[in-house]
Parts: sequence; C-alpha cells; structure tokens
Amino acid sequence: MSEEAPVTPSWFGSESTWASGGGGMENVTMVTFPPAPAFPPRYPPELLMNPWDIVLCSSGTLIACENALVVLVIWQNPALRAPMFLLIGSLALADLLAGLGLVLHFTFAYLLRSDSAQLLTVGLVVASFTASVFSLLAITIDRYLSLYYALTYNSERTAAFTYTMLVLLWSASVCLGLLPVTGVNCLGQESTCSVVRPLTKNNVVVLSVSFLLLFGLMLQLYVQICKIVMRHAHQIALQHHFLAASPHYVTTRKGVSTLALILGTFAACWMPFTVYSLIADYTYPPLYTYATLVPATYNSVINPVIYAFRNQEIQKALWLICCGCIPASVAHRARTPSDV
Repeated sequence: MSEEAPVTPSWFGSESTWASGGGGMENVTMVTFPPAPAFPPRYPPELLMNPWDIVLCSSGTLIACENALVVLVIWQNPALRAPMFLLIGSLALADLLAGLGLVLHFTFAYLLRSDSAQLLTVGLVVASFTASVFSLLAITIDRYLSLYYALTYNSERTAAFTYTMLVLLWSASVCLGLLPVTGVNCLGQESTCSVVRPLTKNNVVVLSVSFLLLFGLMLQLYVQICKIVMRHAHQIALQHHFLAASPHYVTTRKGVSTLALILGTFAACWMPFTVYSLIADYTYPPLYTYATLVPATYNSVINPVIYAFRNQEIQKALWLICCGCIPASVAHRARTPSDV
C-alpha cells in the first residue's frame, strides 16, 4: 500500500517532509524534489495540517492575548503617557500584530490558499517582528538616557525624542514588511527562496545582519547602563562605609543581573534563527527552520513579562482593571535598581 506524502509546510517551499532531517545518502542522490506549490495541496483531513504550523499558531494566539492586555492597560490609563510607557506600548503593539500575523498566516495558508494572502500575512509578520526588535532597542536607549541625563530626563525634549524614535522605527518596519508584497519575493523563482518562503535569500540576509547590528548596539548600551548603575551604587555605599553590606549595593547587583537576564533571553530567542538564516537556504530541511523559528516567537511571549508586568505602575493598573483595588504590597513597593 503506497502512502501519500505529507502536506508541504505553509512557510517553506520544499517538498521534503516537515520532520526530514537525514536519511540514507543513496536516497539523497537518487531523488529529485519538484517545486512546491504556493499553498498546501489537497490531502485527506488527517494529513491537512503540519504540527509545527499548529505550534506557531498556538504561539501567535498566546502572544496576541498577552500583549493585547498590555496595550489595553496603557491605552485606558491616562497616567501611563511617559516616554517609557509609550515605548512599552509600542513593543506590546508590535508583538500583538506579530501574534495576529502568525494566526492569520496559519488560517489563510490552510483555508484561503492564496499567494496574495500569503504575501500579506508574511509581510505583516516581518513588519511586526521588526518593530518588536526596534522597540526593544528604543527601550534600551530610553533606559540609558534616563540614567545618563537623570536630571533632565522628563523634559519636553525627551518626549519629542521618543516620538521621533517611534515614527522612525515603525516607518522602517513597515517598509521592510512591504518588500514581499511589492515584488521582492521568490514566488516566481524558487531558487532565490530563503529558509522562510516567500522571502528571498537576500531579504533574509539583510534582516539577519540588521538584527546582529542592533543586538551589538543593545549590548553596548547595556554595558554602559551597568557601569553607570554600579558607579552610583559604589558612591552611595562609600557614604555608608559598608560597600558589601549596603542594601542599595545588593539591589543594584540584582538590577545588573536582571539586565543580563533580559539581554540573554533576547539573544537565546533570536540568535539561533538569525545565524541559521544566514547560512541556510530553501534546500535545507524545514525541520531546522521550525526548530529555530519557534523559539524566536517565544521572545514576544516573554516581552510583556519582562517589560510590562514587572512595572509597578502597570501592575497597579492591572489590579484596578481586574479587581478594582490595589494590594498594599504593590501600592507601597519602592522602585529599586532591579526594576531597570
């Protein structure tokens, strides 16, 4: 009894199975894979959906719900209009759109099955994740400036700079997201495809190199933030004559550890997919792409926890929305360097 091949993954253009990762060398040299269709072919219901696509859709749903809550809290609370909250709102909005993009891509790939819909949803995902990474960079810049220019940080000049950053980052993100829609795609020439169809190899290389540059800039800024925080903590501790025992010094060390955790989480989520996108192309097994792309989406799941739900003001707003009260432990908690 012959078996039908499993459905082509909606993100990729190879007819190899979603779990392909090896096999005998004689099979590799004897089999020639035909070009993949632009959408999953019609197969029996039990073979219709790729499990990895279901995982991505589930991640998208969680991302959308989580970040929608953050956007709602910031939108409804007029007190959350400081530059820091505008940037957190930008990050949440970008991740919200990314989650919606993953869900829509899954829906259109298996229901609508249209090249145009595929291009639109992939463009939305690219624009959203790009805006998410840019927003993380903007938050890092904001944190650095708030420490370096502590006395003048809340001025109108800071607000204007924040709005400028928001306009630039969203404009750049939208432009990158429009590239697949405006013709920079590989639907007409399969050999130019990257590990994520229908993005071209050159397009993905540009995105990957840009990410590495942004990550390097964020790393440098966080190093400078750590230096400033540790210098301030050292000066305060010397005034108390007890460097190691100073409570402020202890909380500052905790804050530095938090910064390391933030940057490490960001790198752990995005670096595997970035490096793999640079070295691989459409001929590589889809399993490897899924294995690196799924963790990248988890960064948008973690972002609200790190940047929003840990914030004292947002915690108060959430408590007011959920139960109409603010616990004393939240209302009277003092902000420490570990909150950076």
